Amino acid sequence: MVELNRRSFIKCSLAATGGILLPNVLPGESLLGPNADASPLPSPAGLSWVEAKYYKKLEHKEIECELCPRKCKVGDRERGYCGCRENQEGVYYTLVHSYACSANVDPIEKKPLFHFLPGTKAFSIATAGCNMNCKFCQNWEISQVRPEQVRNIYLPPEEVAAYAQQSGSKSIAYTYSEPIVFYEYMLDTAIAGRKKGIKSVVITAGYINHDPWMELIREVDAIKVDFKAFTEKFYEDICHAKLKPVMDALLDLSKSGIWYELVYLVVPTLNDDMKNIREMCKWMVGDLGKDVPLHFTRFHPMYLLKNLPPTPVSSLERAREIALEEGMNFVYVGNVPGHLGEHTYCPECRQIVVGRIGYTITQMNLKNGKCKFCQNPIPGVWS
Repeated sequence: MVELNRRSFIKCSLAATGGILLPNVLPGESLLGPNADASPLPSPAGLSWVEAKYYKKLEHKEIECELCPRKCKVGDRERGYCGCRENQEGVYYTLVHSYACSANVDPIEKKPLFHFLPGTKAFSIATAGCNMNCKFCQNWEISQVRPEQVRNIYLPPEEVAAYAQQSGSKSIAYTYSEPIVFYEYMLDTAIAGRKKGIKSVVITAGYINHDPWMELIREVDAIKVDFKAFTEKFYEDICHAKLKPVMDALLDLSKSGIWYELVYLVVPTLNDDMKNIREMCKWMVGDLGKDVPLHFTRFHPMYLLKNLPPTPVSSLERAREIALEEGMNFVYVGNVPGHLGEHTYCPECRQIVVGRIGYTITQMNLKNGKCKFCQNPIPGVWS
Protein backbone atom coordinates (compact mmCIF):
# COMPACT_ATOMS: atom_id res chain seq x y z
CA MET A 1 0.00 0.00 0.00
CA VAL A 2 1.25 3.49 -0.82
CA GLU A 3 1.17 5.57 2.31
CA LEU A 4 -0.68 8.86 1.95
CA ASN A 5 1.37 11.52 3.67
CA ARG A 6 0.88 15.20 4.15
CA ARG A 7 3.01 16.18 1.16
CA SER A 8 1.22 13.92 -1.28
CA PHE A 9 -2.10 15.23 0.03
CA ILE A 10 -1.10 18.80 -0.63
CA LYS A 11 0.26 17.91 -4.07
CA CYS A 12 -3.20 16.76 -5.14
CA SER A 13 -4.78 19.80 -3.54
CA LEU A 14 -7.52 22.02 -4.81
CA ALA A 15 -7.48 24.09 -7.94
CA ALA A 16 -8.94 27.45 -7.10
CA THR A 17 -10.02 29.95 -9.70
CA GLY A 18 -7.40 32.62 -9.35
CA GLY A 19 -6.22 31.01 -6.11
CA ILE A 20 -2.79 30.05 -4.88
CA LEU A 21 -3.26 26.30 -4.43
CA LEU A 22 -1.61 23.69 -6.59
CA PRO A 23 -3.47 22.39 -9.66
CA ASN A 24 -4.82 18.98 -10.72
CA VAL A 25 -8.06 18.80 -8.72
CA LEU A 26 -11.04 20.73 -10.03
CA PRO A 27 -14.23 21.60 -8.15
CA GLY A 28 -16.28 18.44 -7.80
CA GLU A 29 -13.20 16.22 -7.78
CA SER A 30 -11.78 14.52 -4.72
CA LEU A 31 -8.70 14.94 -2.61
CA LEU A 32 -9.61 11.82 -0.69
CA GLY A 33 -12.91 10.55 -2.01
CA PRO A 34 -15.51 8.34 -0.34
CA ASN A 35 -14.25 5.45 -2.50
CA ALA A 36 -10.60 5.87 -1.59
CA ASP A 37 -8.55 2.78 -0.80
CA ALA A 38 -9.91 1.36 2.45
CA SER A 39 -6.81 -0.69 3.25
CA PRO A 40 -6.08 -0.74 6.99
CA LEU A 41 -3.39 1.63 8.20
CA PRO A 42 -0.27 -0.18 9.42
CA SER A 43 -0.49 1.44 12.87
CA PRO A 44 -2.79 3.61 15.01
CA ALA A 45 -1.35 6.62 13.16
CA GLY A 46 -4.13 8.80 11.85
CA LEU A 47 -6.20 8.63 15.03
CA SER A 48 -6.70 11.49 17.45
CA TRP A 49 -7.02 11.42 21.20
CA VAL A 50 -9.18 14.46 21.88
CA GLU A 51 -11.60 14.28 24.77
CA ALA A 52 -15.23 14.14 23.69
CA LYS A 53 -17.59 16.91 24.76
CA TYR A 54 -20.83 15.13 25.62
CA TYR A 55 -20.56 12.17 28.00
CA LYS A 56 -20.82 11.38 31.68
CA LYS A 57 -18.62 9.20 33.82
CA LEU A 58 -20.07 6.14 35.54
CA GLU A 59 -18.68 3.66 38.03
CA HIS A 60 -15.87 1.23 37.21
CA LYS A 61 -14.41 3.44 34.45
CA GLU A 62 -17.58 3.12 32.38
CA ILE A 63 -19.03 6.12 30.55
CA GLU A 64 -22.36 7.02 28.97
CA CYS A 65 -22.24 8.97 25.72
CA GLU A 66 -24.68 11.89 25.63
CA LEU A 67 -24.12 12.98 22.04
CA CYS A 68 -26.83 11.00 20.27
CA PRO A 69 -30.03 9.16 21.24
CA ARG A 70 -28.22 5.82 21.46
CA LYS A 71 -26.66 6.89 24.77
CA CYS A 72 -24.05 4.16 24.45
CA LYS A 73 -22.70 2.80 27.72
CA VAL A 74 -19.06 2.09 27.01
CA GLY A 75 -16.67 0.13 29.18
CA ASP A 76 -12.96 0.78 29.53
CA ARG A 77 -11.08 0.10 26.23
CA GLU A 78 -14.35 -0.15 24.32
CA ARG A 79 -15.97 2.02 21.64
CA GLY A 80 -19.47 3.31 21.05
CA TYR A 81 -21.77 2.27 18.21
CA CYS A 82 -20.21 4.80 15.81
CA GLY A 83 -16.79 3.16 16.12
CA CYS A 84 -14.91 6.42 16.35
CA ARG A 85 -15.18 7.20 20.08
CA GLU A 86 -13.26 5.20 22.65
CA ASN A 87 -13.22 4.95 26.42
CA GLN A 88 -9.72 4.94 27.91
CA GLU A 89 -9.55 4.67 31.69
CA GLY A 90 -12.95 6.34 32.08
CA VAL A 91 -12.23 9.22 29.70
CA TYR A 92 -14.10 9.28 26.40
CA TYR A 93 -12.11 10.30 23.33
CA THR A 94 -12.93 11.13 19.74
CA LEU A 95 -10.51 9.31 17.46
CA VAL A 96 -11.20 11.40 14.35
CA HIS A 97 -10.62 15.01 15.36
CA SER A 98 -8.56 16.66 12.58
CA TYR A 99 -8.27 13.41 10.59
CA ALA A 100 -10.27 13.60 7.36
CA CYS A 101 -10.77 10.59 5.12
CA SER A 102 -12.46 12.63 2.37
CA ALA A 103 -12.04 16.20 1.15
CA ASN A 104 -13.55 17.72 -1.97
CA VAL A 105 -14.70 20.96 -3.50
CA ASP A 106 -18.39 20.59 -4.41
CA PRO A 107 -21.17 22.79 -5.72
CA ILE A 108 -23.48 23.70 -2.84
CA GLU A 109 -26.32 22.29 -4.95
CA LYS A 110 -24.83 18.81 -4.53
CA LYS A 111 -25.60 18.76 -0.80
CA PRO A 112 -28.39 19.61 -1.81
CA LEU A 113 -28.94 23.11 -0.50
CA PHE A 114 -30.99 25.12 -3.01
CA HIS A 115 -31.77 28.23 -0.96
CA PHE A 116 -28.27 28.78 0.43
CA LEU A 117 -25.74 30.74 -1.63
CA PRO A 118 -26.69 29.14 -4.97
CA GLY A 119 -23.91 28.74 -7.49
CA THR A 120 -21.16 28.77 -4.85
CA LYS A 121 -18.64 26.10 -3.86
CA ALA A 122 -18.38 24.22 -0.58
CA PHE A 123 -15.15 22.73 0.77
CA SER A 124 -16.43 19.35 1.93
CA ILE A 125 -14.85 17.08 4.53
CA ALA A 126 -15.70 13.80 6.24
CA THR A 127 -14.28 11.30 8.67
CA ALA A 128 -15.12 7.63 9.04
CA GLY A 129 -18.10 6.53 11.10
CA CYS A 130 -21.85 6.91 11.53
CA ASN A 131 -24.42 6.51 14.30
CA MET A 132 -26.88 4.82 11.94
CA ASN A 133 -26.60 1.88 9.57
CA CYS A 134 -28.87 2.75 6.65
CA LYS A 135 -29.17 -0.14 4.23
CA PHE A 136 -29.12 2.24 1.26
CA CYS A 137 -26.07 4.29 2.29
CA GLN A 138 -24.21 5.58 -0.77
CA ASN A 139 -21.00 6.23 1.16
CA TRP A 140 -20.93 3.04 3.20
CA GLU A 141 -17.20 2.55 2.46
CA ILE A 142 -16.44 5.36 4.92
CA SER A 143 -19.58 5.58 7.06
CA GLN A 144 -19.76 1.91 8.05
CA VAL A 145 -16.11 1.37 8.95
CA ARG A 146 -13.79 2.31 11.77
CA PRO A 147 -11.32 5.17 11.27
CA GLU A 148 -8.28 2.89 11.10
CA GLN A 149 -9.83 1.09 8.12
CA VAL A 150 -9.58 4.10 5.78
CA ARG A 151 -6.82 6.42 4.71
CA ASN A 152 -6.78 9.56 6.82
CA ILE A 153 -4.85 12.81 6.61
CA TYR A 154 -4.16 15.27 9.39
CA LEU A 155 -6.23 18.32 8.49
CA PRO A 156 -6.83 20.53 11.54
CA PRO A 157 -9.63 23.10 11.65
CA GLU A 158 -7.46 26.11 10.79
CA GLU A 159 -6.13 24.38 7.68
CA VAL A 160 -9.61 23.36 6.56
CA ALA A 161 -10.64 27.00 6.82
CA ALA A 162 -7.54 28.08 4.89
CA TYR A 163 -8.16 25.54 2.11
CA ALA A 164 -11.77 26.65 1.88
CA GLN A 165 -10.74 30.27 1.56
CA GLN A 166 -8.03 29.60 -1.02
CA SER A 167 -10.33 27.42 -3.14
CA GLY A 168 -12.89 30.20 -3.38
CA SER A 169 -15.43 28.22 -1.37
CA LYS A 170 -18.02 30.26 0.49
CA SER A 171 -18.69 27.47 2.95
CA ILE A 172 -17.30 24.37 4.61
CA ALA A 173 -19.59 21.35 4.37
CA TYR A 174 -19.53 18.48 6.87
CA THR A 175 -20.89 15.63 4.81
CA TYR A 176 -20.53 12.20 3.12
CA SER A 177 -20.53 10.18 6.36
CA GLU A 178 -22.39 11.46 9.47
CA PRO A 179 -20.84 14.63 10.89
CA ILE A 180 -22.50 14.11 14.26
CA VAL A 181 -19.87 11.44 14.97
CA PHE A 182 -17.05 13.92 14.31
CA TYR A 183 -18.90 16.57 16.31
CA GLU A 184 -15.90 18.16 18.05
CA TYR A 185 -13.91 18.41 14.80
CA MET A 186 -16.92 19.95 13.03
CA LEU A 187 -17.56 22.43 15.82
CA ASP A 188 -13.94 23.59 16.02
CA THR A 189 -13.73 23.86 12.22
CA ALA A 190 -16.92 25.92 12.03
CA ILE A 191 -15.45 28.34 14.58
CA ALA A 192 -12.18 28.52 12.65
CA GLY A 193 -14.04 29.08 9.39
CA ARG A 194 -16.17 31.86 10.82
CA LYS A 195 -13.02 33.77 11.78
CA LYS A 196 -12.10 33.80 8.07
CA GLY A 197 -15.58 34.71 6.89
CA ILE A 198 -16.32 31.14 5.72
CA LYS A 199 -19.77 29.78 6.51
CA SER A 200 -20.47 26.20 7.60
CA VAL A 201 -23.18 23.79 6.45
CA VAL A 202 -24.03 20.46 8.04
CA ILE A 203 -25.32 17.50 6.01
CA THR A 204 -26.80 15.13 8.58
CA ALA A 205 -29.49 12.64 9.47
CA GLY A 206 -30.26 14.72 12.55
CA TYR A 207 -29.85 11.84 15.00
CA ILE A 208 -28.53 13.89 17.91
CA ASN A 209 -29.51 14.94 21.40
CA HIS A 210 -30.91 18.36 22.20
CA ASP A 211 -27.97 20.03 24.00
CA PRO A 212 -25.20 19.24 21.48
CA TRP A 213 -27.65 20.04 18.66
CA MET A 214 -28.36 23.51 20.03
CA GLU A 215 -24.67 24.23 20.54
CA LEU A 216 -23.96 23.21 16.96
CA ILE A 217 -26.80 25.31 15.57
CA ARG A 218 -25.27 28.39 17.19
CA GLU A 219 -21.96 27.86 15.36
CA VAL A 220 -23.06 26.93 11.83
CA ASP A 221 -25.06 28.67 9.11
CA ALA A 222 -27.24 26.04 7.44
CA ILE A 223 -28.29 22.43 7.95
CA LYS A 224 -29.64 19.84 5.54
CA VAL A 225 -31.38 16.93 7.21
CA ASP A 226 -31.91 13.59 5.49
CA PHE A 227 -35.37 12.70 6.75
CA LYS A 228 -35.46 8.98 6.12
CA ALA A 229 -39.18 8.23 6.46
CA PHE A 230 -42.28 9.08 8.46
CA THR A 231 -42.62 5.67 10.10
CA GLU A 232 -40.92 4.18 13.12
CA LYS A 233 -40.68 0.84 11.31
CA PHE A 234 -38.52 2.25 8.52
CA TYR A 235 -36.14 3.89 10.96
CA GLU A 236 -35.84 0.71 13.01
CA ASP A 237 -35.65 -1.84 10.18
CA ILE A 238 -33.74 0.10 7.54
CA CYS A 239 -31.66 2.59 9.53
CA HIS A 240 -31.28 0.91 12.96
CA ALA A 241 -32.47 4.10 14.62
CA LYS A 242 -35.59 5.84 15.96
CA LEU A 243 -37.91 8.37 14.32
CA LYS A 244 -38.90 10.56 17.29
CA PRO A 245 -35.43 11.99 18.05
CA VAL A 246 -35.16 13.17 14.43
CA MET A 247 -38.59 14.79 14.59
CA ASP A 248 -37.53 16.50 17.82
CA ALA A 249 -34.35 17.75 16.13
CA LEU A 250 -36.43 19.18 13.27
CA LEU A 251 -38.68 20.97 15.73
CA ASP A 252 -35.58 22.45 17.34
CA LEU A 253 -34.44 23.66 13.91
CA SER A 254 -37.80 25.25 13.18
CA LYS A 255 -37.54 27.34 16.34
CA SER A 256 -33.86 28.26 15.98
CA GLY A 257 -33.96 30.63 13.02
CA ILE A 258 -31.13 28.85 11.19
CA TRP A 259 -31.63 28.03 7.51
CA TYR A 260 -32.40 24.36 6.88
CA GLU A 261 -33.68 22.09 4.15
CA LEU A 262 -34.96 18.51 4.09
CA VAL A 263 -34.26 15.58 1.80
CA TYR A 264 -36.52 12.54 1.54
CA LEU A 265 -34.98 9.66 -0.41
CA VAL A 266 -37.92 7.78 -1.92
CA VAL A 267 -37.12 4.06 -1.68
CA PRO A 268 -39.46 1.80 -3.70
CA THR A 269 -41.73 -0.42 -1.53
CA LEU A 270 -40.21 0.86 1.72
CA ASN A 271 -41.11 4.53 2.21
CA ASP A 272 -43.04 5.42 -0.97
CA ASP A 273 -46.57 5.05 0.37
CA MET A 274 -48.28 8.23 -0.80
CA LYS A 275 -50.76 8.32 2.08
CA ASN A 276 -47.87 8.32 4.51
CA ILE A 277 -46.05 10.99 2.50
CA ARG A 278 -49.19 13.14 2.67
CA GLU A 279 -49.31 12.74 6.45
CA MET A 280 -45.66 13.73 6.63
CA CYS A 281 -46.27 16.85 4.55
CA LYS A 282 -49.21 17.82 6.75
CA TRP A 283 -46.97 17.52 9.79
CA MET A 284 -44.25 19.58 8.12
CA VAL A 285 -46.62 22.39 7.16
CA GLY A 286 -48.18 22.44 10.63
CA ASP A 287 -45.03 22.07 12.73
CA LEU A 288 -42.12 23.23 10.57
CA GLY A 289 -43.80 25.71 8.24
CA LYS A 290 -44.65 25.82 4.56
CA ASP A 291 -41.40 27.49 3.46
CA VAL A 292 -38.99 24.67 4.40
CA PRO A 293 -37.55 23.33 1.13
CA LEU A 294 -38.26 19.62 0.67
CA HIS A 295 -36.31 17.51 -1.82
CA PHE A 296 -37.78 14.18 -2.96
CA THR A 297 -34.77 12.36 -4.39
CA ARG A 298 -34.35 9.27 -6.49
CA PHE A 299 -33.01 6.07 -4.95
CA HIS A 300 -30.48 3.96 -6.84
CA PRO A 301 -29.61 0.38 -5.77
CA MET A 302 -26.78 0.63 -3.27
CA TYR A 303 -25.06 -1.14 -0.37
CA LEU A 304 -27.58 -3.61 1.17
CA LEU A 305 -30.56 -2.71 -1.04
CA LYS A 306 -29.26 -3.74 -4.44
CA ASN A 307 -32.34 -5.91 -4.89
CA LEU A 308 -34.61 -2.88 -5.32
CA PRO A 309 -35.09 -0.92 -8.57
CA PRO A 310 -34.40 2.81 -8.96
CA THR A 311 -37.28 5.02 -7.91
CA PRO A 312 -39.73 5.62 -10.77
CA VAL A 313 -39.68 9.30 -11.67
CA SER A 314 -43.48 9.19 -11.50
CA SER A 315 -43.24 8.41 -7.76
CA LEU A 316 -41.11 11.51 -7.18
CA GLU A 317 -43.52 13.61 -9.20
CA ARG A 318 -46.52 12.34 -7.27
CA ALA A 319 -44.80 12.98 -3.94
CA ARG A 320 -44.02 16.52 -5.08
CA GLU A 321 -47.64 17.06 -6.15
CA ILE A 322 -48.85 15.93 -2.73
CA ALA A 323 -46.48 18.26 -0.91
CA LEU A 324 -47.63 21.19 -3.02
CA GLU A 325 -51.27 20.23 -2.46
CA GLU A 326 -50.67 20.28 1.29
CA GLY A 327 -49.31 23.82 1.08
CA MET A 328 -45.52 23.45 0.92
CA ASN A 329 -44.01 26.24 -1.17
CA PHE A 330 -40.66 24.81 -2.26
CA VAL A 331 -40.65 21.17 -3.29
CA TYR A 332 -38.00 19.60 -5.50
CA VAL A 333 -37.31 16.47 -7.52
CA GLY A 334 -33.74 15.31 -6.96
CA ASN A 335 -31.32 12.98 -8.75
CA VAL A 336 -33.17 13.51 -12.05
CA PRO A 337 -31.05 16.10 -13.92
CA GLY A 338 -33.06 18.28 -16.25
CA HIS A 339 -36.38 17.74 -14.48
CA LEU A 340 -38.59 20.81 -14.11
CA GLY A 341 -38.79 20.00 -10.41
CA GLU A 342 -35.18 21.17 -9.99
CA HIS A 343 -36.15 24.83 -10.37
CA THR A 344 -37.16 27.20 -7.60
CA TYR A 345 -40.51 28.79 -8.40
CA CYS A 346 -41.96 31.89 -6.83
CA PRO A 347 -45.02 30.70 -4.86
CA GLU A 348 -46.80 33.96 -5.73
CA CYS A 349 -46.37 34.34 -9.53
CA ARG A 350 -45.03 30.83 -10.32
CA GLN A 351 -42.12 32.20 -12.37
CA ILE A 352 -38.71 30.50 -12.12
CA VAL A 353 -36.57 32.48 -9.69
CA VAL A 354 -33.63 30.05 -9.68
CA GLY A 355 -33.21 27.71 -12.66
CA ARG A 356 -31.08 24.57 -12.45
CA ILE A 357 -29.90 21.62 -14.49
CA GLY A 358 -28.20 19.20 -12.13
CA TYR A 359 -25.70 21.21 -10.10
CA THR A 360 -25.58 24.10 -12.58
CA ILE A 361 -27.47 27.37 -12.14
CA THR A 362 -29.10 28.35 -15.45
CA GLN A 363 -31.21 31.31 -14.34
CA MET A 364 -31.07 33.72 -11.43
CA ASN A 365 -34.15 35.90 -11.15
CA LEU A 366 -33.71 37.08 -7.60
CA LYS A 367 -32.97 40.63 -6.53
CA ASN A 368 -32.25 41.32 -2.86
CA GLY A 369 -33.89 38.01 -1.95
CA LYS A 370 -37.09 38.83 -3.84
CA CYS A 371 -38.68 37.52 -7.01
CA LYS A 372 -37.59 39.79 -9.87
CA PHE A 373 -41.03 39.50 -11.47
CA CYS A 374 -43.41 40.24 -8.58
CA GLN A 375 -41.09 41.27 -5.69
CA ASN A 376 -42.37 38.43 -3.48
CA PRO A 377 -39.75 37.57 -0.81
CA ILE A 378 -38.16 34.13 -1.35
CA PRO A 379 -36.90 32.59 1.91
CA GLY A 380 -33.24 31.61 1.97
CA VAL A 381 -29.67 32.82 2.39
CA TRP A 382 -28.86 34.44 -0.92
CA SER A 383 -25.71 36.44 -0.16
